[in-house]
Amino acid sequence: MLGLKTRAQLMKQYEPMADYGFLGPDSVSWKVWGHPTSYVLGFVRAVTIEHFDPNLAAAVIQSGGVKYRPATRYGRTLRYFGLQLFGGAEQTCKAADVLVKVHSKAIGHDPVTGGTYDANDGGSQLWIHVTAWHSILKCYEMFGPGKLTEDEENRFWEEMREVAKLQTIDPDLVPTTREAVHKYFEDWRPRLAASEGAQDMIKFILPIDVALPVDAPQWQKKALAPAIFLLSKAVISTYPKYMRDMAGLHQGRLTDAAVRLPVKAMHSLLYSSLNIRLAFMNFIAPQAVPVAAPAILGIAPLSDKVWEVREAQAHFGFDIPSEAHQDVREKQRKRVFEEGVKPSDEGLEESQAHIGSMDVHNAAKLGA
Repeated sequence: MLGLKTRAQLMKQYEPMADYGFLGPDSVSWKVWGHPTSYVLGFVRAVTIEHFDPNLAAAVIQSGGVKYRPATRYGRTLRYFGLQLFGGAEQTCKAADVLVKVHSKAIGHDPVTGGTYDANDGGSQLWIHVTAWHSILKCYEMFGPGKLTEDEENRFWEEMREVAKLQTIDPDLVPTTREAVHKYFEDWRPRLAASEGAQDMIKFILPIDVALPVDAPQWQKKALAPAIFLLSKAVISTYPKYMRDMAGLHQGRLTDAAVRLPVKAMHSLLYSSLNIRLAFMNFIAPQAVPVAAPAILGIAPLSDKVWEVREAQAHFGFDIPSEAHQDVREKQRKRVFEEGVKPSDEGLEESQAHIGSMDVHNAAKLGA
């Protein structure tokens, strides 16, 4: 067909990674995260459910970034998680290290709990990551190839426990079985809050079209509208009833069932064509494509080494994240909690070279 490229032609468009990072092609995670169900469904599920944590909701709402540049926030998040899974060890350690610095500004007072929040808190990071990992897996099961075997699922969670070391999480607290994951969410349930702010953010994100490029022509947006509608309904169908109730969503089981087959078919089509998969990813999250494409296409890295996270951090000269950038974090705490002024933007400009541009009109550009 005119315009379609062979795998070999597509492979020539991307640079190989330096190494296999922390997982490699034999991992269960590559299979799950590499499936198209992760591109939209899994991530939208994660970033909506996350807001039931009042600390996270306060951080997101007070920063305002999701509402004033949702497309680049989406793309930067997808790129960072792509690095965790597919990126070379050094570049991923660097991106993770910079992210700790960026998160140092995400501190403040939580109006719901009356306490304070800190995005670098290990418990908060664990909530964000477990919600993302679980959402990716759940959408893979519901709208992709189906359930993993028990052994594969346990391996998936052990792999997530390893990449958890890239942030301030205590890896010993990462649940590593289905039962442990379910218990984790049950334990968190009394701490969740259906605040006005959380509901507002969920309803802002759920239409999904907010993550489309701001420069996308109207004909593209109109052409994608039916698919986006189905995807939005599919995301809601993955929520347990108590989360639907908390979010004020009233989608019924008939709608849940009605969207299942067309959304599965949509993802089967995406999976069947490398051209379509990469074109779609380049449209919605161009920042993530250079990271994910080599793994999707099977481009061999320069070295076949698979690192352990702590091994790589020590080798490339990065602190353990929970101990990193204490000077910056202390300066931010002093500004916010003692001086009563806004945190500085330290780390944000630097992050663009590693996590992706914040320029809504040039999202694919990475800094020097």
